[in-house]
Amino acid sequence: MKWLIVNGDDFGLTLGVNRGIVEAHRSGILTSASLMVNRPASDSAAALARNCPGLSLGLHLELPIDDRGRVDAEIEGQVARFRELVGGPPTHLDAHHNAHHDPKLLPSVLAWGRRCAAPVRGHSHIRHVSKFYGQWGGDSHLEQIGVESLLRLLDEDVRDGVTEVACHPAYVAPGFPSSYAAEREVELETLCDVRVRQAIREREIELVGFRDLASPEVSAR
Repeated sequence: MKWLIVNGDDFGLTLGVNRGIVEAHRSGILTSASLMVNRPASDSAAALARNCPGLSLGLHLELPIDDRGRVDAEIEGQVARFRELVGGPPTHLDAHHNAHHDPKLLPSVLAWGRRCAAPVRGHSHIRHVSKFYGQWGGDSHLEQIGVESLLRLLDEDVRDGVTEVACHPAYVAPGFPSSYAAEREVELETLCDVRVRQAIREREIELVGFRDLASPEVSAR
């Protein structure tokens, strides 16, 4: 059996990101999101999530890569802030720009993953796919996040077991705080395209969220 988690990163970064992630969940294939807890739109994201009971919500850590001594305290603070905003523990952990893969940071993130009983992106039985991304080498490649590209990804990268595809849907306003900007609206359009949901059904792929991993019906194989 093939299970697919479609996870929206940067939830809480801006109101436009929040709006895009919720739309991709309600009208598209997005099943989970990773919340940034110390951003101006974090409270708004958490409030929106409360009205999306099917949305799994994890923690998108922002880690001090140049100060190893602060990592544990920073994670502890962000986990506490997540619980304050959401009312429970995160369903999964990952980090902004995948900083948790840094060998100096990873042990602390894995330790907190165990404490939260939450899988850490790229370090669990869940296969992580990062190919749905529209910028390479500093240049925009919108063809990488179109419908045809996503359908190829479904065929080539979603195998038996659980797969996570990371994405960044959003509505982008002037002054958006990231160089990955216009690509986000293209991602949103693709994730909500009816052809994608139809292709998932045809391939007998089941959409799930991280919280569904506790179900006996979702195998770790």
